[in-house]
Amino acid sequence: MASIFSKIVAGDIPCYKVAENDEFLAFLDINPLSEGHTLVIPKREVDYYFDLDDDEIARMNVFAKRIAERLKIVTSCKKVAVVVMGLEVPHAHIHLIPMNSERDVDFSREKLKLTPEQFSRITEKIGL
Repeated sequence: MASIFSKIVAGDIPCYKVAENDEFLAFLDINPLSEGHTLVIPKREVDYYFDLDDDEIARMNVFAKRIAERLKIVTSCKKVAVVVMGLEVPHAHIHLIPMNSERDVDFSREKLKLTPEQFSRITEKIGL
């Protein structure tokens, strides 16, 4: 059975797409810790980040770097955290989280509740 992220890649489930190329897709997390919280995934379904081959990890990180640079500008944050975690979706992914303090990357805290209009506005601002 395909993961929810594979269904997003296939276009079966909509997303707030931030960037895309032949290998990777970036979209806003629907349960964000901060405005601009973005997920970067390989289009190829691989459960565990470190099961990606070395060159693929390198290309994924270069792809994510471009998005992180834009997030830093758009959100006026101090830094963009890079987090590789998550057991709930069996598809490798990187969280890019605009942050002004380490508390901004605490996954146990309450997530933001954004409207579709807010998600769309953030997507447009990132504009990749």
